Amino acid sequence: MNNEELKKTANEVRKSIVTAVYSAKSGHPGGSLSAADIFTYLYFEEMNINPEQPKDENRDRFVLSKGHTAPGLYAVLAERGYFPKEDLVTLRHTGSYLQGHPDMKGIPGVDMSSGSLGQGLSVAVGMAAAGKLDKKPYRVYSLLGDGEIQEGQIWEAAMWAGHRKLDNLVVIVDNNNLQIDGCVDEVCSPYPIDRKFEAFNFHTVVIDGNNFDEIRAAFDEAKNTKGKPTAIIAKTIKGKGVSFMENQAGWHGKAPGEEEYRTAMADLGKAGEA
Repeated sequence: MNNEELKKTANEVRKSIVTAVYSAKSGHPGGSLSAADIFTYLYFEEMNINPEQPKDENRDRFVLSKGHTAPGLYAVLAERGYFPKEDLVTLRHTGSYLQGHPDMKGIPGVDMSSGSLGQGLSVAVGMAAAGKLDKKPYRVYSLLGDGEIQEGQIWEAAMWAGHRKLDNLVVIVDNNNLQIDGCVDEVCSPYPIDRKFEAFNFHTVVIDGNNFDEIRAAFDEAKNTKGKPTAIIAKTIKGKGVSFMENQAGWHGKAPGEEEYRTAMADLGKAGEA
């Protein structure tokens, strides 16, 4: 896909995120919207995957470590053809397979159940190590929240990954600088994030995570990096694409009402036309 096609697809993903959370009357739109461009690039350009063979042993793996942004993952999986887009409106409903957090046993395309913050990277590191031991060609990607990296287990996993030189592992930090309690740097600052990963023997890249030129360049750089894992620090806008949600911590974990939903969809409709 070229960048214009990716932008159009990401806008559709954002529409699906807002619609799913609105239908659920609960969920996490802010961080799902900020990471929508990353989700789109991974599933439509970067990863070696096939929706018709979601369990192919040689497929690339993705672990959503910040599992509360499941609406973003579900939206891109549906857009990619893993399951019907119509099912997104059942998010968090009783009996729906689209639970509030990813479930690898019930959702096609989900490689790991997640939701307990800090744990996903450890799983991704294990997958990458297994790939090396089994001499498999797959790569492993894990998306972390910048608030999530306040968890100590993240750094234990990073230390081991760097020590083992897992160059088939790419960590992406969605650095929108907002978490449920406010600004990340005021709650418990993780900065400088890139220097911390470098200290654990990671190759690091800092980018605008809502710019497809920079996203593409970063993932290309990661593929060409040998002997160490890569951490992409993606600076993003929380609530990206919806005017009243952008850079507002209050939209970390609440659903829009009817009027807000109409405004959000109008914003995204204008973006699609543009």
